[in-house]
Amino acid sequence: MITNDKLKLITSESVTEGHPDKVCDRISDAFLDEILAQDPNARVACETCVTTGLVFVFGEVTTSGYADISSVARRAIREIGYTEANLGFDADSCAIMNALHGQSPDIDGAVSSSLETRNQIKADKYEKTGAGDQGMMYGYACRETDEYMPMPIYLAHRLTRGLSKARKTGLLPYLKPDGKSQVTVSYENGIPKRIDTIVVSTQHAEEASLEQIQYDIKKHIVIPNIDANFLDENTKYFINPSGRFVKGGPAGDSGLTGRKIIADTYGGICPHGGGAFSGKDPTKVDRSAAYMARYVAKNIVAAGLADKIEIQVSYAIGVARPVSMYVNTFGTSKLSDEKLITLINKHFDFRPAAIIETLGLNCPIYSKTSAYGHFGNPEFSWEKLDKIKDLQK
Repeated sequence: MITNDKLKLITSESVTEGHPDKVCDRISDAFLDEILAQDPNARVACETCVTTGLVFVFGEVTTSGYADISSVARRAIREIGYTEANLGFDADSCAIMNALHGQSPDIDGAVSSSLETRNQIKADKYEKTGAGDQGMMYGYACRETDEYMPMPIYLAHRLTRGLSKARKTGLLPYLKPDGKSQVTVSYENGIPKRIDTIVVSTQHAEEASLEQIQYDIKKHIVIPNIDANFLDENTKYFINPSGRFVKGGPAGDSGLTGRKIIADTYGGICPHGGGAFSGKDPTKVDRSAAYMARYVAKNIVAAGLADKIEIQVSYAIGVARPVSMYVNTFGTSKLSDEKLITLINKHFDFRPAAIIETLGLNCPIYSKTSAYGHFGNPEFSWEKLDKIKDLQK
């Protein structure tokens, strides 16, 4: 919501790993990891949907490896925390249906032998692999936080991580796996000044009272995870505003892979191309190119070339080289957009095979990305800052 040209209220949300959609993301990425551990060149597009007592896994796979989808799914569900039958969904009793099948040979051929290769264009090894699909992907970075992430989504993720930690450590034993957060930040002239609203909804045991939950969440989740300098007497708190959240997870709502793409990225600050991430091998550029665009954006901001930047890149299926690239620094750079694109093309290679090699993406690293966002976590290779000096030259 914009109240005037100088003041903006911007909101982002996050969900816990026990949210039904995130359960699906976790199962899809766990299957991908299991396959990539055996076959780094596998082609995987694994989707999952869940509901009360049921997991349905479907999609396309071409691989020399093998994974027992039932074992993979049950392990992922158990690690999330669905281990109680009375929740209506648990790792040991849920039914699992498998409808995975081989990838289309047309798609496999386009990826394995790019248009450049088919046209006999002589080039380096990165020219051979074509993009796994068409589409546009976005990368973003800014100076609002130490992680170069927008503040609303950064804080929303801190709250949901806090919920998960309080549940798993036993700090708040009545918490259950499903939960959400939402943070509204007030900006003045593009700078975050205060937090206007905090929303937290958490699944809980029957015996927990609303008063206890509201007290505990504010004390143990909000206060430790939000900088007090951004809280004031006018900050509004909505903790379990529905009044009751006993039935949750897949028993309370169906879930589907890829349905939380805004929480996965920048919380609505930056556009999203539309492609989801989880369950897809890195030849699918809607995943790998989004990671690469974030890597580039973060290094540009860290190098001092812009205070914030949005990068769009697009592809055609089966073509190695991107179709287009666009940058927007929102007036925060002394360099022209054309100069920045020249620097990007000089120091970064957006061909799929080059992205995979640069970021080490053909490894079993994806389960960790399935909750609390794909960006801002220093564990991920696309968060490294190793191009600062090259860009500053």
